[in-house]
Amino acid sequence: MQPQLPIDVDPATGVWTTDALPMLYVPRHFFTNNHTAVEEALGRDVYAEILYKAGYKSAYHWCAKEAEKHGIAGMAVFEHYLKRLSQRGWGLFTIREADPATARAKIELRHSSFVLAQPGKEGKLCYMFAGWFAGAMDWVNDTTEGGKNAPRARSTEVQCAAEGHPHCVFEVSPIAA
Repeated sequence: MQPQLPIDVDPATGVWTTDALPMLYVPRHFFTNNHTAVEEALGRDVYAEILYKAGYKSAYHWCAKEAEKHGIAGMAVFEHYLKRLSQRGWGLFTIREADPATARAKIELRHSSFVLAQPGKEGKLCYMFAGWFAGAMDWVNDTTEGGKNAPRARSTEVQCAAEGHPHCVFEVSPIAA
């Protein structure tokens, strides 16, 4: 994968944009150090819930903006989302299974930025991504005719490379009624 992202820098403001969305560019260690400091201060469960909600909202917004910018729809937007995440250094994301009508998907993550930035740390380190996949799946279903009756999605990290697995796995599934 060649990370050929369109990055524009406004000479008057210094604001970076990619695909018309304002971006921040920070070193991985800076982001991870801040992430782990907040996790330690709040506790993992509280922080994970906050990140899930924020990530869900952000993914939903991103999908809407990118669909409009590129004239794409449905699962093509979800696939584009994972491509862009991969190009931005979060890791290499691949959809292994997807059925939007049932709000189900399986996403594989190789070379997670959280695992790479915390060598020797064990456990599920990549939980921050979970809300992103549920938000993207709900956007797909909310914007496609066939998805209008689909259940709402939830997502969980079911396997992490920091547990000794070859890669991380996230499962998207319907929220129980």
